[in-house]
Amino acid sequence: MGVLTKKIAVLPGDGIGPEVCQEAIRVLEAVCEKFGHQFTFDTQLMGACAIDATGEPLPAQSLQACLEADAILLGAIGDPKYDHDPTATVRPEQGLLKLRKSLGLFANIRPVTAYDVLLPYSPLKEARIAGADMLFFRELTGGIYFGEKGRQGNTAYDHCTYSRIEILRIARLAFEAAESRRKKLTLVDKANVLETSRLWREVVQEIAGDYPGVAVDYLYVDNAAMQLILNPKQFDVILTENMFGDILSDEASVIAGSLGLLPSASVGEKAALFEPIHGSYPQAKGRNIANPIATILSAAMMLEHFGLQTEADLVKKAVQQALDKKILTPDLTSPAEAYTTEQVGTFIAYFVQEGADDLPHKENIEVGMSTII
Repeated sequence: MGVLTKKIAVLPGDGIGPEVCQEAIRVLEAVCEKFGHQFTFDTQLMGACAIDATGEPLPAQSLQACLEADAILLGAIGDPKYDHDPTATVRPEQGLLKLRKSLGLFANIRPVTAYDVLLPYSPLKEARIAGADMLFFRELTGGIYFGEKGRQGNTAYDHCTYSRIEILRIARLAFEAAESRRKKLTLVDKANVLETSRLWREVVQEIAGDYPGVAVDYLYVDNAAMQLILNPKQFDVILTENMFGDILSDEASVIAGSLGLLPSASVGEKAALFEPIHGSYPQAKGRNIANPIATILSAAMMLEHFGLQTEADLVKKAVQQALDKKILTPDLTSPAEAYTTEQVGTFIAYFVQEGADDLPHKENIEVGMSTII
């Protein structure tokens, strides 16, 4: 593929968001340097930082930048002053929900991989999780998060609503992904109780015949939560609605050993957003200890979205090199052996640009290699 020019809107957000985004951008710039592409980065406010600056979690200028971009890179949003105040009427999360809805980002895609070198860092037994490799498809713009909400006296309600078209469009994406993987799809629902789940099951059963090579099974969400821990290797593609997908994909993160390793993509008909699944981790803000790998792998998913598979594979190979060589932040190793956020990002960027034959010595990584790139 020839040289590409792309405009990327960057929403660093709150907490560690700016730090991990900086490293993902460093890696994307290394890709541009090696392959001759041209990416421009337009940084905008969203989240608590946007509320502090403008009074809104997603200012109009930020939304417009996202609408005009070829893709969006998001760090993380959230702040303790809102987490601990249930009466707050303006909240950082409102910006993310508005962004998803405004851009029509209906499918959240989250890969979960058990890296062999990191199996000891998972709280689960190595034999149970070794080889686990699954892909979540979570519906993102419907369900209880977007249903009618309200209070009547001492009663509160949140309505869960789904339409056939909302289910159909993400189900087809999930089936197509299963065709290119191990050809198994699991629908997670609560069809024994919920009418919306019964509609999900009906739609999936209706279209399953269009994908004869894909084996389909069905799990109630409570059983699925248990099976993720008991035997995660049984799963390939997992399809589910908004809230179930939110909970289950976070549960599955323990398989990888750290939330800091898991990327995600949120896609629609025209727009695509890429972000790590972790939160803003305000306790680590400014300490240069946050794991940037999830954000870097999210950038790799962005490259795949652009059709740059070779470039994406190189970034993933560079991440594997960092894991193999124990270039790890404190969430994955002892404090004495840990590297900083910047050192991990710079090592990966250096590998992308220079390759495996010219990796710097450990001493150079420790003092910082940002002058190299």
